[in-house]
Amino acid sequence: MDLSVIGILISLAVLVILALRGWHIILLAPIATVIVCLFSGLDVLQSLYGPYMDGFISYAKRFYLVFLGASLFAKYMDDSGAAKKIALAIMGKVGKDKPFPMLVAIWVITSVLTYGGVNLWVVAFALIPIALPIFKEMNLPWHLCLAPFMLGLGTATMTMFPGTPAIQNIMPTKYLGTTAAAAPLIGVVSSIVCSALGLYYTKWALKKTQQRGEVFSQPENLTIGNVDKVELPSLIVSIIPPAALLIILNVFKIDIVYSLLAGTLLCIVLFYKYVGNHLDTLNKGAVNTILPLVNTCADVGFGKVVAATTGFTVAVNALMNIPGHPLISMAVATNLLAGLTGSGSGGLGIALEVLIPKYQALGINPEVIHRIASMACGGLDTMPHNGAVITILAVFGLTHKTGYKHMFATCVVVPLITIVPAIVMAILFY
Repeated sequence: MDLSVIGILISLAVLVILALRGWHIILLAPIATVIVCLFSGLDVLQSLYGPYMDGFISYAKRFYLVFLGASLFAKYMDDSGAAKKIALAIMGKVGKDKPFPMLVAIWVITSVLTYGGVNLWVVAFALIPIALPIFKEMNLPWHLCLAPFMLGLGTATMTMFPGTPAIQNIMPTKYLGTTAAAAPLIGVVSSIVCSALGLYYTKWALKKTQQRGEVFSQPENLTIGNVDKVELPSLIVSIIPPAALLIILNVFKIDIVYSLLAGTLLCIVLFYKYVGNHLDTLNKGAVNTILPLVNTCADVGFGKVVAATTGFTVAVNALMNIPGHPLISMAVATNLLAGLTGSGSGGLGIALEVLIPKYQALGINPEVIHRIASMACGGLDTMPHNGAVITILAVFGLTHKTGYKHMFATCVVVPLITIVPAIVMAILFY
C-alpha cells in the first residue's frame, strides 16, 4: 500500500481515537495534518501555511456571514422564548397520556424548529424543560427522548427537505449556483422515507424499553435552558420570523445572508419586550458563531492537505471507479469524508472543494449533485467522535453507552438507507 495512503488512514484513526478521548477538532486537525505530511513527503510548515490555511480561509470566506446570521437569528428565538412557545404549543396538542404520540410530538417540535432555521442547541434547550417532566410523569426512560429528537434534528430537515436554511443545504448553492430547493422531488420523497423509517425505529425502541421494564431515572448534570422564563410571546408572533425566513429564502429567492438578516430584524421588532438585554443577545449570538465555524474550517483545512497527497489521488480514483452510476461513488465519497472528519458540514466542505468539480465535469445535473451531496454528508458524520454527538449527550445528561444507540439508528442507519432510493430517483427522473 502507498505510504501516503497509510498516513491518511493513521491520521484519521488519530482523529477518531483522540476525539473520543475529548480532544477538540481545532487541535486535532493540525496534528492530523502533520501526520499526513510526514507520511506523504510534504513539507509540514509549507502545508500548514499553504493548503491547510487555504482551505480554512476559503471556507470562512464563503460561510462566515451565513454562520453569523444563523447564530443571531437562533439566539433571538432562544432568548425571547419563541422557540419554547412553539414547542409548548405542539406538545399541548398531543397531550401527555400516550407514549408514542408524545414521542412523535418531540419529533415534530424538533423538525419544525430546525426547518425554521433554529439551531440544534436552541432546540435542545427549548425541548428539554418540556419533555423531562412528561417522561417522569409517564415513567419512561429518559434516553428514549434522543430517538425522536435526533430524527427531527439531523436528517430530513437538515439535508433533505427542499428549502431548509441548514448550512448543509446552503453550502452547495455557493459552489453549484443552485437554490435551497434544489431537486425538490428527491428531497420530498427522501424526507418521507427517512421520517417513516425513523418513526418506525422510535416505536420499536419504545416497545423494547417497555418489554425490558425500563423506567424513568433522573439524569445527573442535566443542562436545561430557559427554565426561569415565564412571559413568552404568543404562538402567532413566535412563528412569524421562521416562517418569514423560509418564505424570503425559497419564494423570493433572496440570498441566505439577506434572508437571515430579515429574520433577525423581525425578531428584534416582534420580540423587543421579551428580550431583556438586546445588546447582550446580539453579542452572545455573534460570539456563538465562532466555534462551529472554526470547527468546520479546521476540518476543511485538513481535507485540503489530504487532497494534495498522492494517497488521496489513489483513493479518489478508486472511489470514482466504483461500478455503476457516478452518483453512487459521489455519495460514498462524501459520506466517508463526513464520517472520517466527524462532521457533516466539514466532510461536505471537503467534497465541494475537491471532489464535486470532477462530477460537474461529467455533466451531471447540478441540482442532483446538490441534493445527493447534501444528503450524503448526513449519515456517517454522526459517529461517536462527532463533536455534536458528544455535546448533545452531555446536554441531555446521557453517555455513549446509554444514548448513542438511538443516534446511530436515526442519524446513521436511516439516512444511509434513504439515500439509496434518492439515487435511484436521481438516475430515473433527472
